[in-house]
Amino acid sequence: MSLDRLISVLVAVTLIEMMLATGLGVRLADVIRVAGNGQQLLSAGLINYVAVPAAAIVLILLVGGDPPFAVGVLLLAVCPGAPYGPPLTALARGATATAVGLMVILAGSSVVVAPLLLFFLLPLTTEATGLQLHAFAMVEAIMVTQLLPLCCGLAISHRRPDLAKRWLGPAVAVGKVLNAAALVLILTSQFPQLLDVRAGRMMGMLSLLGFSLAAGWSAGGRWSADRKAMALTTSIRNVGLGLVIASSTFAGTPVVATVVVYGLLQLLGSFLLTLWWRRTSDELRPDRQASAP
Repeated sequence: MSLDRLISVLVAVTLIEMMLATGLGVRLADVIRVAGNGQQLLSAGLINYVAVPAAAIVLILLVGGDPPFAVGVLLLAVCPGAPYGPPLTALARGATATAVGLMVILAGSSVVVAPLLLFFLLPLTTEATGLQLHAFAMVEAIMVTQLLPLCCGLAISHRRPDLAKRWLGPAVAVGKVLNAAALVLILTSQFPQLLDVRAGRMMGMLSLLGFSLAAGWSAGGRWSADRKAMALTTSIRNVGLGLVIASSTFAGTPVVATVVVYGLLQLLGSFLLTLWWRRTSDELRPDRQASAP
């Protein structure tokens, strides 16, 4: 088995396991509640499927990146619904249930929306590249690695909550091991390509992250807890899904390196903001204020 094929299989298995674990920890009531909030759902859809991809195109045109850079950035721009959103929202003392509902709905809708967006947006930024998007293979990959395991986890959580509770801890632990193994393998194999990502492009990625956070916050509604949930759900793109598509559809190209760099930057930036939000929330707690001199 070639190294590219090994990476593709490992990343796919990791995403399947993560989505199954995510479904096990989700309450169907949270998903239904978010789905019933039409204004919030519309805002999430417009921000994640219109505003962020549009900002990504502007970034690509301004930076003037080569085709692999453009493809890698667009891959994550059209793939929301990352499983890291809810735990970071909880850490930031945001509306975790809202983050859970948004994550599930965005992850499910990306099965249809992500391939369509890539089909129309890639030609705008990658003319005469030789990179070809295989839409059917992409839809198949999303269905197998994301939608089906997520639905299986949700079904178990809804029908057998006791079983889901027992399985959740081991599933999360296995997910951490698989994530670490995939990251080490990708960093080892893609190290020369990672070094080729210039500082200017990294600054552009950070600008896209800042835009995603600001757009999510502004569309989050009246309450800060909901705003935190929308901001983090919007900023943290689905790196696992992006890597599955990159390693299967664009294997042997630097697209994987771009996805990894953008993925690491967005996770680090969102995590630092989460820690700041948590610190400010702690400082504003009534018990802290009462004990202050």
